[in-house]
Amino acid sequence: MTVHSRPTLPDPATDSRPQAVVIGAGAGGLAAAIRLGARGYRVTVLDRLDAPGGRASVFRQDGFTFDAGPTIITAPFVFEELWALCGKRMGDHVTLRELDPCYTIRFDDGETFRCFADADAMRAEIRRFRPAELAGYEAYLAESKRCYDTGFVEMVDRPFLSLASMAKALPDLIKRRAERSVHALVSKHIGDERLRMALSFHPLFIGGNPLRVSAVMSLISYLEQTYGVHYAMGGTGALMRGMADLVEGQGNRLRMNADVAEILVREGRATGVRLADGEVLPADIVVSNADAAWTYGKLIAPEHRRRWSDRKLERMAYSMSLFVWYFGTNRTYPHVPHHTVMMGPRYQGLLADIFDRKVLAEDFSLYLHNPSATDPNVAPPGCNSFYVLSPVPNLDGDIDWETMAEPYRRRIAAHLERTMLPGLSEALVTSKIMTPLDFQNRLLAHKGAAFSMEPRLTQLAWFRPHNASEDVDGLYLVGAGTHPGAGLPGVVSSAKILDKVVPHAAERV
Repeated sequence: MTVHSRPTLPDPATDSRPQAVVIGAGAGGLAAAIRLGARGYRVTVLDRLDAPGGRASVFRQDGFTFDAGPTIITAPFVFEELWALCGKRMGDHVTLRELDPCYTIRFDDGETFRCFADADAMRAEIRRFRPAELAGYEAYLAESKRCYDTGFVEMVDRPFLSLASMAKALPDLIKRRAERSVHALVSKHIGDERLRMALSFHPLFIGGNPLRVSAVMSLISYLEQTYGVHYAMGGTGALMRGMADLVEGQGNRLRMNADVAEILVREGRATGVRLADGEVLPADIVVSNADAAWTYGKLIAPEHRRRWSDRKLERMAYSMSLFVWYFGTNRTYPHVPHHTVMMGPRYQGLLADIFDRKVLAEDFSLYLHNPSATDPNVAPPGCNSFYVLSPVPNLDGDIDWETMAEPYRRRIAAHLERTMLPGLSEALVTSKIMTPLDFQNRLLAHKGAAFSMEPRLTQLAWFRPHNASEDVDGLYLVGAGTHPGAGLPGVVSSAKILDKVVPHAAERV
């Protein structure tokens, strides 16, 4: 990766470009800033954290590098577009490595199933795992492509600002039987329970329950098959840093440790923001990459809200949260692949515990991330850098994370030591945990929901907070809580929608 010096920024006193303020330097906020910069705006990105990235930030501890959040990069073209807007090539700044296999699924008894982007390799794996299911798999993948055409190609970067725009999409959604769940669609074609699990769990990557998220979200299967699963060398944080460099390369600013307390509204229009220390930044437009419920519930005074009242925000269903344990070992585990999904003994029952009953179950399913398998630089020589993630209820559940966090970590550690990481207790040299309380208090996620509002059918597209605010003119939303939803391709695509709803800077001069 090429290291670039910081450009000399224009003097705000003489910069005549219309001013845009972006709240939040997550993937959506950085992508929004790049697109606004390309459209002629003078952009200031504000974030209360000390480095860009938001939920995709990075931290270092005891010589180990950890991605705090997203680690799976699909649809790399959504990022490449941002570099192209700046007249640059992404490959000159960030190195993406395609993973083969994409990830490994390990069932509770140790049986494994590997997912490949290569179609022939995937067919061979189906034959090895459950040969009788090959025809059903082919039929499912064909339907996944049709869902991709409907849900990604036709909808991902389209604004849904009116019921008419939603009505226009309905025929295709009806054709795709969008009222079915991903799990129901998979089950139509696949009889084997384990293969059903392997092909239907993907909505968890975007905060959805596979048992009720719309079957259109099966598009993730086709997306992975077509574009692969990638890792940014240096971690996802390196990709975020590259995006931040693009913002600054456009002559725009990132201000870290800048906590926004209020979006200022006059006569129904956003006029700027007020920081927690009292500083006021005027703006022609404001873009919020903060959690959508936080944006409306905390940053905009109630008298300026019509649709997104406190009552409306509380009635929405929110995604599950996550328990994440980051740890490093003083030995390597060369047999552990980059991505492993460790299925627990239950599937549907565990999902009900997490999303509906909102209780902390005795069993769990886990995602184990071992970036050292691809990138030795994230750990000291002879060591491995890991994180393990467990989907857990959001803070609507009655779980005392202050007291439960460490016992839960120990249960996960014991399970890992029994299954994939022998000798873990003796090899452990650094450790850090993140609970739903961190999502609430550090990332300002309503109810500690890791993916904002749950992507149910009745909370998609027009039913989500709109990319152009319904309540405040000149306010725009990007990120997981607006359309098209969570996941790196989704939040970056939400910024692309700004090209269709934000006036070009030349129109404001």
